[in-house]
Amino acid sequence: MTTDTGTTTDPSGTLDEALERLHTSGPERLGRLTNHAPMAVEALASRGQGASVHRWLDLYTPKLEEFPAPVEPITDENRRAALGDPRRAADWIAYFTRQVEERPWRDVLAEWWPRLLPGMYGGSTHPVIRVGHAVRTLLSAEPTAPRLTELAHGLGYWAARHHPVTGVTALPDPGDDPAAALDAVEPIADRGSGGFPARLARVSALPVWAPSVTDPDEARLRLTGLVRAAVHRYATHGHGEETMLVHAATAPNAVLRTLPALPRALWVPSLGAAWTASAAVTAMYAPDEPVAYEAPGTFAAGEVVERALAHGDEHVIKFTDTALDVGDERALGSALRCVEISAPLV
Repeated sequence: MTTDTGTTTDPSGTLDEALERLHTSGPERLGRLTNHAPMAVEALASRGQGASVHRWLDLYTPKLEEFPAPVEPITDENRRAALGDPRRAADWIAYFTRQVEERPWRDVLAEWWPRLLPGMYGGSTHPVIRVGHAVRTLLSAEPTAPRLTELAHGLGYWAARHHPVTGVTALPDPGDDPAAALDAVEPIADRGSGGFPARLARVSALPVWAPSVTDPDEARLRLTGLVRAAVHRYATHGHGEETMLVHAATAPNAVLRTLPALPRALWVPSLGAAWTASAAVTAMYAPDEPVAYEAPGTFAAGEVVERALAHGDEHVIKFTDTALDVGDERALGSALRCVEISAPLV
């Protein structure tokens, strides 16, 4: 069954089965790396590859770790102190699991979105991406228990890894064009060392983009353009860091996917946070120079998805999913470029 977004629902229940398998695993592995499986299986199921979900998950399973141990229940009294504490991931997930069991999920999301939005940069932006995938499943069909639980896991991971970007000098607005705005982002110093947290700490200045936007519909339009520009840009700039530069597109797209489930009053601040994420990732991993790229032929969307699945890497799958949201030939070419320069899942 195809939705009006070009994705497919999952009447077989395969996605729910996969999510149930995954909810016994933690949101991270090796102390900091993200568990991408919930996002990747949602992308595959939504793109008509449900029959391959469990086979892909079998390949990814060796990367999974056990669910973390709880520390102390999250309460209204201690939640501020627990925000941004990765040791409390299990506590936050339990908190949000109770919330979505007791209240409509949209109400929970609307209450916590503005609290979490300023800290969407922790966990290499993966928590908001996981939430975006979860929200898409809840908007596409009647909510099921595994999909509600997945939203709770995403929100809990976000709360545990909540990390604002502070002390950044605001540079002048580079103009309306999102592609030109990304081109105007100055790379950080010493791009040859450090992981995401260390590089994020070196982001000292970013352009302020679209600061005059106050209308929610205009904010959504600008965010759509930003996602398109970031996807297109990957084809010529992705070699700067083929994995991490994926997030310059997938993070703002997660926000874009979530907008329909949020009150319209939250759309404008969501644009600002999404721009900061995309611009920061661009600054952290930009190559010294772009390269020319032409896709090796013209491919239908389904063929590009099949190539991403055959490749298997979780970032390739998720980037391809975002490229299909953009949907034009340049976006599909960027997805093929991601396949070309990324290491496959083995």
